[in-house]
Amino acid sequence: MSNVRYSVMGGSYGDPAGASARIQFRRALTLALMTIVMPGSAQLVHGNRTVGRIAVRVWLGVLGVVVVLLFVSLTSRSLLFEIGTNGLLLTLGRWLLIAGAVAWAALLVDAWRLGRPRELRRGHLAVSAGLNGVLCFAVAGALFFAAHAVSVVDGFAGAVFASTAASGPHEGRYNVLLLGSDSGDDREGMRPDSINVASIDAETGRAVLIGLPRNLEDVPFPEGSVMDQEFPDGFDCEGCYLNAVNTWAEDHADLFGEEDPGIDATMDAVEEITGLKLNYYAMINMAGFEHLIDAVGGVTVNVRERTAIDGIGSPISGYIEPGERTLNGYEALWYARSRVLNDDWSRMGRQKCVLNAMVQQLSPQKVVMNMQKIADSSQAMIETDIPRQDLNVFMDLALKTRNEPLSSVSLVPPEIHTGNPDYDKVRRMISDAIAVAEGRPEATAVMVSTSLGMADPNPEVKDPRKANQAENLDETC
Repeated sequence: MSNVRYSVMGGSYGDPAGASARIQFRRALTLALMTIVMPGSAQLVHGNRTVGRIAVRVWLGVLGVVVVLLFVSLTSRSLLFEIGTNGLLLTLGRWLLIAGAVAWAALLVDAWRLGRPRELRRGHLAVSAGLNGVLCFAVAGALFFAAHAVSVVDGFAGAVFASTAASGPHEGRYNVLLLGSDSGDDREGMRPDSINVASIDAETGRAVLIGLPRNLEDVPFPEGSVMDQEFPDGFDCEGCYLNAVNTWAEDHADLFGEEDPGIDATMDAVEEITGLKLNYYAMINMAGFEHLIDAVGGVTVNVRERTAIDGIGSPISGYIEPGERTLNGYEALWYARSRVLNDDWSRMGRQKCVLNAMVQQLSPQKVVMNMQKIADSSQAMIETDIPRQDLNVFMDLALKTRNEPLSSVSLVPPEIHTGNPDYDKVRRMISDAIAVAEGRPEATAVMVSTSLGMADPNPEVKDPRKANQAENLDETC
């Protein structure tokens, strides 16, 4: 026989021990990679086939669930959100993710054992052990993080959206009362600093922000309500503005016999003012708002005017200068609430610009990356009667709203005199603003140009009050 040399898996006839070591090393690496691609496949080939078959079947089932969810996401985003906010499914999913992390890591360790680590050369053993360690850490870490994220979502949804009373759209729109308030020991009662209604098209997500001045007088109430019986000619007592309705009702809770008379009375008043039927309310605490902005890394705003920081009961401590700026939570809060150097109408406009910026910039990626911080700040920020079962609806609408222009109409001078409001005109302005947003033709040309600012005589002037009447806040802010 001729003495012919040949290669075997990178080794040679002349070095059988080296060839065998390399083959063994490659097998160890292959078993680890097989376990990553299809958990249980390494056991099917070299180990306990019963364990392998179970693991592979579970893996195929997981892939099947992923395919179904991908199909649902393409056909019904609302159903996907419903699945993702269901308490029972989230709890089940959390425990399955934890079990999956432990089982997958165990399969990787077993795959390393099947690679016969004691028979590997020292260098090969170090590489094999290091690779398996990294893979175990990566797989278990990713699944444990996913389980934590699921737990955060479940806890947040259960704590904030605890109501059980659902409300369907009225005339094709969801109308949500947004109240912004400061909490503090130096404040008597709860008087909202910011009062808005978000009217959202249930199909398209096209939204109109309706701004109501806090100092609106002679506020009407629905006929037959407790407040109407007490104030048949409107809320006309001394210092009785719109933002005082909540405090008055809370101070006279015995007249109502309701769990939350202040919010209920305020919602009644806003419904009578606007002519809209409200679905829900959301109370936003300003301190929590500051933390939310910080949680998502700030918000970029085109600052229209020099705005003071502090100055309300204390000296001015600084300024937010004009220009495009990324504001942290503290700065964004003061930009939205300051009125030391300007007036309430300017402040209302700035609040709308901050809300618009958040709608445009709070992407799903930011939410996922900052989920724990957002959940913590939101629990401190929001009190609402939106029920958990409607979360999927509003999550879907939020994504639609990001792709639509956000309109604004505010009940401010010169159109509305807050000391003696023409409430018939108020309702026409709101109706026309919604008609324009929906693309309906019935809004009169006069009301459109007046209430939506289409005939701006000074388009170059950087006045934040223009955001009070805007067909597209992106262009105005």
